[in-house]
Formats: sequence, structure tokens, C-alpha cells
Amino acid sequence: MATRFRLVMAMQRTIQRIHTLVDTPRLKSFSLNAPRSVDVEYANGIKFSLSAEFLRVYSPAADGKIRSIGSEKVISGRRHVGIMSAEPVGNYGVRIVFDDLHKTGIYSWDYFFNLGSNKFTLMRNYIKTLKKHGLSRDPSKRKSSKDL
Repeated sequence: MATRFRLVMAMQRTIQRIHTLVDTPRLKSFSLNAPRSVDVEYANGIKFSLSAEFLRVYSPAADGKIRSIGSEKVISGRRHVGIMSAEPVGNYGVRIVFDDLHKTGIYSWDYFFNLGSNKFTLMRNYIKTLKKHGLSRDPSKRKSSKDL
């Protein structure tokens, strides 16, 4: 029963992703609100404000700072990450440079739309995954020289 439920949920997510990509409206505006967020607006009037933490966690790039736990890729400790810049990439998106020096993710306008359309579900799933593995959104405490 649980396997069937997971299969149905996976199929629904796939259909939602395909639907979102097929129906993505044309970008109207992109605004960088460094260091905390970006705003994207589409021609149909839909607007999204996406936080730096959310964008960093859902970066479309492979990243060496991702902790692999079983088959899950988990990024933790990014609650206070900031955006340093956003560089245009062709006519289809931007490369975002974060203050943790991550800069290999290219965010297409379609991907922004997908993230914005699903941000509450994605963030909820992210928090559940962190809790499941005993991780936190907050950065880990650095040891001072007196602790060594």
C-alpha cells in the first residue's frame, strides 16, 4: 500500500513538473534584492519572491557541499546564505552567485516558474528531510581556537 502511494505521488509530481514547463509564460521582469531574494514576474501577472536560502537549496547545479544520505541529496545550514550577484546567461536565465561561493547554478526562467509554483511544497519537503536526518537550516557552529 505504501509503495503504491509513493508511486502515485511521484507520478503526480512528474505530471505537475511537465505541466509547469509546458505552460511557462514569458518573463516580464527579474529583480535582484541582494542579499535576501529575487523577484520574478511573468507576462500573465504571476509574481514570485524567492529567498536566497530557497534558491541555494534548490540550485540546479551539482555541488560538492551537498551531503548525500542514502539516495537523498541534502543541503543544510543555508538559512543565512546571501545572494551576491546575478549574471545574465543568454536570454533564458541567470547565474546566481551566493556568499557561500556557490556559483555554478544557472536558473532558467522556466525553472524559476517551477520553483515559484511549488515553493511551499518544496520548502516543506526540504524541512522534513532535514529533520529526518537530524540536520538544521542553521549553519553549524565553528570551533574557536580555545575549543581545539
